[in-house]
Amino acid sequence: MYSEILRATGTYTDAEVALFEEAVATRHVNRNEVILHKGQVSQSIYYLLSGSVYQYEQVFELDQKIIDLRVQNEWFFDYQSLISQRPSETYIQAFTNCDVLELSLDTVHYLTGRSIAFLQLNKVLEGASERLRFFDQSMTPAEKYAFILKNRPRLIQAFPLKMISSYLKLTPETLSRVRKSIMKTTIS
Repeated sequence: MYSEILRATGTYTDAEVALFEEAVATRHVNRNEVILHKGQVSQSIYYLLSGSVYQYEQVFELDQKIIDLRVQNEWFFDYQSLISQRPSETYIQAFTNCDVLELSLDTVHYLTGRSIAFLQLNKVLEGASERLRFFDQSMTPAEKYAFILKNRPRLIQAFPLKMISSYLKLTPETLSRVRKSIMKTTIS
């Protein structure tokens, strides 16, 4: 399991995989448990072994603006807070019961001190810029939803449409129309 997780970021020897396995912490997170609070400085990156999490800004008391959605076998973290070491402006919360690997910055420094191969973990950080590129593109609502269907279809199964519409920066009504249009196209 650990070798598959690591090898997705680069090439590691069996000894490096064993070192990673010793250094990383496994943690259970209960449904609705907050992993990172607004105002807290992010000190870790996480890998979802099971479950789903979401990152959001609290806009009003009961309204959340979804920043990111993550499912099993994906990395997650607060990129801005982690890189700048400033207080987070968002929350990261478990949507379901989760099992995660937690890799603290201290652990990353320890691992890279033992082997420069662990610098390949930077590919995890590059994944955060993928979301920024996605939303920087001028995509129509249909293109956004088609992108999710093609590249991250498990999101549709893991999260309610209201959260997905917020993530895509669409109103629920617009997402509903897009879904109906795509359904008609695929049936025809």
